[in-house]
Amino acid sequence: MQIQSFLHYLEFEKRYSKHTLLAYETDINQFFDFVMITYQIQKLTEIESLHIRSWMVDLIERKVVPRSINRKLSALKTFFKFHLKHGRIDKNPMSKIQPPKSGKRLPVFVSQEHLKTLFEDTTFPAGLEGVRDKLVLRMFYATGMRSAELVGMTRESVDFQKQQIKVFGKGSKERLIPFTKELEVSIQNYIQEVDLIYPELIHNRLFINDSGEPVNAAFVSKLVKKYLSLVTTVEKKSPHVLRHSFATHLSDNGADLNAIKELLGHSSLAATQVYTHNSIEKLRKVYELAHPKAKKKE
Repeated sequence: MQIQSFLHYLEFEKRYSKHTLLAYETDINQFFDFVMITYQIQKLTEIESLHIRSWMVDLIERKVVPRSINRKLSALKTFFKFHLKHGRIDKNPMSKIQPPKSGKRLPVFVSQEHLKTLFEDTTFPAGLEGVRDKLVLRMFYATGMRSAELVGMTRESVDFQKQQIKVFGKGSKERLIPFTKELEVSIQNYIQEVDLIYPELIHNRLFINDSGEPVNAAFVSKLVKKYLSLVTTVEKKSPHVLRHSFATHLSDNGADLNAIKELLGHSSLAATQVYTHNSIEKLRKVYELAHPKAKKKE
């Protein structure tokens, strides 16, 4: 079904991350498993819009949420567009597909009060472990970077003279993130601890695990969940929640939306605008509690 050539294109030309590649591969394979089992289709040219609609119905019947269905359809749309461009199909069967509507989901974030408790009142382990753990949490909240960006950081990523961090985001796009004097001190203290315990590391990754090896996404995710569980009851407790908190608190305090967009590394302002909805919802609650006309009659 020409899946591998498509994945190769995403990896080497579009520079998609491993996580995104896996998601695309999973969604596309699910679709082709469905059409092969249901319609005995084995050729790309045999697929029509009706087969995609049938798959959508199957997903809905299996209680797959609209947001997930839309993601799968987006993968298919890119897949067929790629093969149409290369002349492997005569028409795009996705052209007549209308994705299901899904309500906007506001980003989950941690309140400023709870994060203050995390950084000022939480007891961290002694030594390198505690210094590292606190810096990882600070780094996410102070910069809004993604988990993959933090994992990939090297010592050379940090420019202390200019007080900025170089990260490589989605599609290997480079961006520079400023940091405060407070974060600078935390990074310097952490590096001193690492050099004291591991003076001859053979790699230059900034963040290391308890064995001196570079951290991975699973390690970082577990670390963040552990500490957020101490201060908040939000359902999600992931690195991305700290990224959402960074953006939401900037928006709440009047930061320019375009500036937030650049800091987050969004390619479109539309992706950043969701953080203004959190601010609007916050204002709405204040209004409903305080305005006489908004209060419900008892």
